[in-house]
Amino acid sequence: MAEPPFSTTRDDWLRMGLQILVEEGAEAVKILTLANRMGCSRSNFYWFFRDRDTLMSELLAQWQARNTAAIVDRATRPTTCISDGVLNIFDCWADPALFDVRLDFAIREWARRSDKVASAVACADTIRVNAITSLFGRFGARPTEASVRARTLYFMQVGYYALGIRETDADRIALLSDYVQAFCGEVPRTEQIEAFVQRNFGRNCLVEGNLTVGSEDGPMA
Repeated sequence: MAEPPFSTTRDDWLRMGLQILVEEGAEAVKILTLANRMGCSRSNFYWFFRDRDTLMSELLAQWQARNTAAIVDRATRPTTCISDGVLNIFDCWADPALFDVRLDFAIREWARRSDKVASAVACADTIRVNAITSLFGRFGARPTEASVRARTLYFMQVGYYALGIRETDADRIALLSDYVQAFCGEVPRTEQIEAFVQRNFGRNCLVEGNLTVGSEDGPMA
């Protein structure tokens, strides 16, 4: 019989599973590896999960609940103009607490070797793009136009991550207004950009008409 789980919780196993998934890949997520990292017996695992497949399914569900839900939430938030709607979605790219880039790509790498995960990724991409499509549709875009704009916005950002492009926060924010205009055809007001910077970076600096922030590589890359 499994030993009582005095030293661990279900969340502990899930956190360690996610960490190994992100850092080493799905194949490295093994019960014995998890137990060794956590300093407990592998029998402790079975107080919380039936088997490894159950754990892996929960890790997949956590990814869906975090990354996909964040995009859908931002895309469906009430707003008075399309440029604000696009900036709401940009929150996901700016704030790693909303959208975990490393987890997203760990899942996509896992999907190369699992039909089940590949299907989940395809479903998630569809849900995300559909939510963004609906945002553009709410502001008068024709169905095909809304779809193309949504695909351009979403797949461009995925491409940014896939190519490993690194830019400072200041570099990205200097182009932010033009990005928004390119995606939705509407130029955001200065106060909209200021609000975006404030809520995502916790600081707001307007110097000679240009927003600037710290020089270190930021999450919007």
